[in-house]
Amino acid sequence: MTSRHPLTGDNSPAVDVTALGTTAPEIDTYIVPPPGATAVFGSALGGAEEFARILATRGVEQGLIGPHEVPRLWDRHLLNCAVVAELIDDRCETLVDIGSGAGLPGIVLAMVRPELNVTLLEPMERRCRFLSECVAELGLTNAAVLRGRAEDVVLRADVATARAVAPLDRLAELAIGVVRPGGMVLAIKGRTAADELKKARPVLRRIGARGAEVVRAGQGKVVPATTVVRFSARGGRA
Repeated sequence: MTSRHPLTGDNSPAVDVTALGTTAPEIDTYIVPPPGATAVFGSALGGAEEFARILATRGVEQGLIGPHEVPRLWDRHLLNCAVVAELIDDRCETLVDIGSGAGLPGIVLAMVRPELNVTLLEPMERRCRFLSECVAELGLTNAAVLRGRAEDVVLRADVATARAVAPLDRLAELAIGVVRPGGMVLAIKGRTAADELKKARPVLRRIGARGAEVVRAGQGKVVPATTVVRFSARGGRA
């Protein structure tokens, strides 16, 4: 699962950060970890700060992060993803992040859970190139990039994560195919989580998903807590 794949470039246009009104001094301010970040990231805080810098610069330039998201990198993105680690059982060894994009939550989870082997699954070449650069620069020996779509690859991870990939009814079918029997799916959602879960119930029943529920990660650590739809694949231990 952790083998690397050859990546080629594309001709996608870059975005000029300064033209969008974000200056270097402002970026330096935004990447400083807020109070409470140490409690979430622990020894991985230095890596998280470096990742914040990458997102605020190259992430914006390459269109992976909106320029207006830079002031909210920590509370809306980094911390929001990092607390999902508390939902992952210590016995889990492998994780696949579906549609990893800018590496949220995949790269963040690889930092805070170094014992996990993390596959960053992403179909777009330019995003794969960005992810590969992040993995190398952050020294994440437990993470690898795989170019492809969830419906086309052969993976059987202990855990699958996804954030802003697809509505839950569609995502559930994608995720169930890349986890082992009894494996867990963690879909990071927002205020629509309960409605999406209700709509997805017929699909979840059809694919044999078990224990589907809305849970909140990071309560008492981040505000607001991260809303996650969690369910398990049929077979094995829940």
